[in-house]
Amino acid sequence: MARIVAGMSCADSFSPDLAFEKAARESGHASIAGIDEAGRGPWAGPVVAASVVLTEGAIPAGLNDSKKLREDKRERLFDELIGCSQVGIGIAEVERIDRDNILAATMWAMAESVKALPHTPDYALIDGNRLPDLHCDAEAVVKGDGRSLSIAAASIIAKVTRDRILRDLDGQYPGYGFARHKGYGTRQHQQALAKLGLCPAHRKSFAPIRLLLENRAA
Repeated sequence: MARIVAGMSCADSFSPDLAFEKAARESGHASIAGIDEAGRGPWAGPVVAASVVLTEGAIPAGLNDSKKLREDKRERLFDELIGCSQVGIGIAEVERIDRDNILAATMWAMAESVKALPHTPDYALIDGNRLPDLHCDAEAVVKGDGRSLSIAAASIIAKVTRDRILRDLDGQYPGYGFARHKGYGTRQHQQALAKLGLCPAHRKSFAPIRLLLENRAA
């Protein structure tokens, strides 16, 4: 089974809970994974997806869309989730993004994150309006990271994992400010590109990077 659940209106309260997980269990599903990604929009670095199966009775307090949490709280919740949940991570590197496009790379990373779980779930809740190719029933939930606790947990795992990767890239390629802007097209990043040119972490298929390459070749 595959279906898409539309997002809530601006007037609705965005507070993740277990309503989607409860509905899945009432339909006969026992193991339910939340899936989300981080890093579709940046000009550099991988896109990271995470799958999380929460443990009933051991769900960390304060789970929410990772974008709504302070960095220190994300880091704390990351550690708690690793200790009490089933977690799988999929990483689509820059080469795959440039070869396949960002959407295909994201779907691949999501599927890989499910494969990386200790046990295969029988149902998946995916943030967004598209479904990756999974070997289980799945449901796409628009704005799901603010509606489902399992997806919120996955958003935290994906975000913290990617942020750590970008901090490592900052050490490998100093001067670009990856630790600060995480690969997004900020003014600092644009200034660094103008001064230093590209490095292997940049997504050459993205329009701003492709334009820079074309201008330098002209």
